[in-house]
Amino acid sequence: MTAKETIDPDEILKFSKISDEWWDIKGKFSALHKINPIRVKFVIDKITSHHNISNKYENLLHNINILDVGCGGGLLCEPLARLGANVTGIDADKKSLDVAISHAKDENLSINYTHLTLEEIIAEQKKYDVVIAMEVIEHVDNIEHFILQLSNIINPNGIIIFSSINRNIKSFLLAIIGAEYILRWVPTGTHNWNKFITPEELEGMLKTNNIEATETKGLVFNPIKYSWALSDDSTVNYIIVAKPINAA
Repeated sequence: MTAKETIDPDEILKFSKISDEWWDIKGKFSALHKINPIRVKFVIDKITSHHNISNKYENLLHNINILDVGCGGGLLCEPLARLGANVTGIDADKKSLDVAISHAKDENLSINYTHLTLEEIIAEQKKYDVVIAMEVIEHVDNIEHFILQLSNIINPNGIIIFSSINRNIKSFLLAIIGAEYILRWVPTGTHNWNKFITPEELEGMLKTNNIEATETKGLVFNPIKYSWALSDDSTVNYIIVAKPINAA
C-alpha cells in the first residue's frame, strides 16, 4: 500500500481551492475558527496531563515534539509553537502549506512545515511525543492504513489526538444538511457522510494497531449562545485521545 492510496486527490482539491482563506475568520473556515480555541485548550490540557507538565511556565510545551497531520493553514500549529513545542505540520495540499509558512513567518514563529508523507516520516524513523489528526480521517481514502502509519510514528509514551464526525442520521442532518446547505458554515460538498466514522469503529482500528482510546469527548453547538463547547455528547462531533497499549 502506498501513500497515494491513503490520500484522496478529490479531497485535497476541495481544500486547495479555498486555501487562501485559512486565516480569514469570516471566510470559508469561519466555523473552524470558532471551534479552534476549544481544540487548542483541549490539546494543551491533554499534553500537559499526560506528560506531567506544570502549567505555571510560559513555555510549558518546551521540548515536546508534536506532529500535526493535515495541518492546513496552521491554526493548531501556531498556538502550540507559541508555548515552546517543536511543531511539525504536514499536509497533502501544498497550497495550504504555503499559506501556513507565510503566516508563521509573519508571526515570527518557527514551525517545521513540510510536504512529507507519513510513509516518508516512517522511513526516516522519526517519532513524536504527540500526534494530532484533527478533522482529517473523514477525508482520508484508507483509514485503516492511516491508523497503521500513525502507530509507527508515535513514541511509546506518546499520545494521539483525533477529532472527526460521527456517522448517523443526526450527523447527516446537522453536519451535512445544516452546516453545508442551510447555515453555509462550510462549502457545499466539503464532507461525504459515507466517509464519516463512528468513535467505536475508530477505537477498533486503534486497538488493531496496539493503540487504546483513553478518552472520548463531544463538541456541541449551542444555537442560543452561538458557541461551541466540550460535552459528553459525541453523537456528531467528537475528539478521541489515545496512547500505545502497554505504555507507561
